[in-house]
Amino acid sequence: MSRPRLLPWSNVDGNPCYLLGDGTGSSYLSRVADNVESVQLDMAEELLNHAADLLCDSDSKTTSPQLRFLAARLTEALRDVHRIACSRGARLALPDGDDGDDDDDDEPSDD
Repeated sequence: MSRPRLLPWSNVDGNPCYLLGDGTGSSYLSRVADNVESVQLDMAEELLNHAADLLCDSDSKTTSPQLRFLAARLTEALRDVHRIACSRGARLALPDGDDGDDDDDDEPSDD
């Protein structure tokens, strides 16, 4: 059985949503989640480009409210990208023989 997939959105209470699937990633909801992640990553890239343009201009008359707005949007984008990274990382296959337990209880002891 596959692990639950962390979806790129939250419920109305702000709690994470998960998808229990067959592990193929071919369900309708899985494809919707892939598309949402793609849009979120594209938006984050565009926002980074905008931030670079806004901050690199030495003659810029960037105002404090503009910088606060930028910081708020960058925070949102970072939260989205972090959620995507956690979701994708959790779906990576474990190396053969690794059950995810760091204890070496199966190893013989020299005692």
